[in-house]
Amino acid sequence: MAELLLLADPTDIRVHTPGVSLSVTFDSIAALKSWLHLAGLNDPDMLVGEHDGTTTDGRPYRQMNAYPRWHGWEFYAIATEYTDPVEPLDSSTADRLAALAVA
Repeated sequence: MAELLLLADPTDIRVHTPGVSLSVTFDSIAALKSWLHLAGLNDPDMLVGEHDGTTTDGRPYRQMNAYPRWHGWEFYAIATEYTDPVEPLDSSTADRLAALAVA
């Protein structure tokens, strides 16, 4: 099972229900899809969902959930990507942060 779980570098693995299910979190939808593919878990009948939403502070995101099964185990897999554009820091802020990091 360790090989199965570590094929695509999940950011978090937790027991959901002891001896029955695990929660697995990925930092991107691409990483989750890659894991499903590499692990051979991308069964066409697997329950999968994707949706867009907004956090309580207004930040937009896209999320994918997948619920594959493997040798009697259930997985609750999730990946969330924030979709707001990331703007670069202005040069003054970047310079001050660099000076702070050196100090």
